[in-house]
Amino acid sequence: MMEWLDLRSDTVTRPSAAMCAAINAADVGDDVYGDDPTVNRLQEYAADLFGFEDAVFAPSGTQSNLLALLAHCGRGDEYLVGQEAHTYRYEGGGAAVLGSIQPQPIINQADGSIALADIASYIKPDDFHFARTKLLALENTINGRVLPMEYVQQATQLAHDKGLSTHLDGARVCNAAVKLGVSPREITRGFDSVSVCLSKGLGAPVGSVLLGTRPFIKEAKRWRKMLGGGMRQAGVIAAGGLYALEHNIPRLQEDHDNAAYFAGELAKMKGLKVSTPQTNIFYVDIPQFVLKGLEDVLELTRIRLSLSQRTRIVTHMDASRDAIDRAITVFGDFFG
Repeated sequence: MMEWLDLRSDTVTRPSAAMCAAINAADVGDDVYGDDPTVNRLQEYAADLFGFEDAVFAPSGTQSNLLALLAHCGRGDEYLVGQEAHTYRYEGGGAAVLGSIQPQPIINQADGSIALADIASYIKPDDFHFARTKLLALENTINGRVLPMEYVQQATQLAHDKGLSTHLDGARVCNAAVKLGVSPREITRGFDSVSVCLSKGLGAPVGSVLLGTRPFIKEAKRWRKMLGGGMRQAGVIAAGGLYALEHNIPRLQEDHDNAAYFAGELAKMKGLKVSTPQTNIFYVDIPQFVLKGLEDVLELTRIRLSLSQRTRIVTHMDASRDAIDRAITVFGDFFG
């Protein structure tokens, strides 16, 4: 039977045979005691790769972002964040619920950035009537869009000049680095902390790393324990993340190329409006009246999409060019 082609997200990737072998061979210990050699190696490798003093391994990107917010901000503090940002919209309000940290959402510009003037205007005065503004949180990529390097430098400098710390939700920061042709160290410059997801385009089955200074990571580890993220023989999952960082960053270009190819073919079809992908994510505007019929066809042809009038399509290592060609044929037959 034909395999499913799942284009809902790059979180659906499965570990390769080589990654599974690395996982199977992982040397393990008790990570709560700091004794798991594979976790320690992952943390050391990630810190060096991205140019930070230290790192902590967490089970998910949501938790690593929350660790950062809790370590940067205290009760009654606030962080500035884009309205489209994952930390604001898609992480269950964890900072507010668990940390009593107030988000200050700001409109994102068309390129995913937050206007510098808006950042400056939303920083609260030093007055007990207001929450204390402590942190600027950016995201790269944001809905597949790559923040310009010059903008990142300006935004982080503005934040630091105003006494704020800076955090990057770098769930797909390696995609951004590959797109711009820069190193992981360059793409994260200017941030006091960065969360890097290992289980999206990099292909690990689970996990994220949070990067920062040694005192910051020490505080983050305390929060990780309180949130139930302290794991024991975690090397069996850290090994997948280590393999991903060591081997899978350059191949992200293949996902970008597949997204550009797929989007270009869909754009030729009548009735579809298709965004131009910068990385591995693009959007297709589909007329409401055809959605049910298209859903039935995709089910029959074993293609998974989160269908809506604005459908997100995400390419990844388990979506080969041949499989994408099959999807193009299905769409072409449906839209005539």
